[in-house]
Amino acid sequence: MDLGKVGVWSMELRFGDKAEAARGAAEIEALGYGAIWVPGGIGGDITGDLDHLLNATSRIPIATGIINIWKHEPAEIAAWFNALPDDHRDRVMLGLGVSHGPLIGENWNRPVAKMAAWLDAFEAAGMPLKQTCLAALGPKMLELAGQRTAGAHPYLVPPAHSAEARAIMGPGKLVAPEQGVVLDPDPASARAKASEALVHYRRLPNYVNSWKRLGFTDADIESESDALLGGIFAMGDAGAIAARVREHHDAGADHVCIQTITGGAGLAQSLSDLRELAKALL
Repeated sequence: MDLGKVGVWSMELRFGDKAEAARGAAEIEALGYGAIWVPGGIGGDITGDLDHLLNATSRIPIATGIINIWKHEPAEIAAWFNALPDDHRDRVMLGLGVSHGPLIGENWNRPVAKMAAWLDAFEAAGMPLKQTCLAALGPKMLELAGQRTAGAHPYLVPPAHSAEARAIMGPGKLVAPEQGVVLDPDPASARAKASEALVHYRRLPNYVNSWKRLGFTDADIESESDALLGGIFAMGDAGAIAARVREHHDAGADHVCIQTITGGAGLAQSLSDLRELAKALL
């Protein structure tokens, strides 16, 4: 599947107004972005939301970042996938993830083994694993992603992680990081938006451990230091954001999906940012 070099990761396209989301998805396709990624971590009607975006577009791949494997059964998702018409099925990339212990509770354990077993059941139910990828942060999950699926779709990672993912999975495997971007020339304003976007995630051990493996310290994480925020988010004008995307590509990423961080301004502002960024990225 050709995801292109740059895609869009969007919360609003799944959880916002459906009519606005349909128009937004169609515009993102028309702008020339390579893929649309939407979150799935809380569960809910993820397949219905994917149907909505597939129907709103005609060519662009629609991907999940990610389906929470604790919230859905493999047979359920495989049955939906295999019932799609060919032109829709060929445009689906299913990112899968194990979520986080604090969100799942006492049942959460041995995430790599849980994912491997889920993939076994998914494949047995008729899902082609070449149209899946894993939200892999650590080395063991990256190894599993490279061995069993198309590759990895990590979230909240700097370019150094793209290099690590490529080294572990080797050539020919998808490295498709999400990259948060703050299109704002005011450093203080951009930093405030990035900080607000990180509040929830820095309480989750999977992300904390990933950042520490990549060289960030407890103090960086606790204080939301400039090093941490500047490492995870691309901030500034379109040129600065394009430079960060190039860093991921140079480090080994095939596809970078940008998430516009707007301080809660909504889909209209995200689309405005994506129009501006398209000039520098596409």
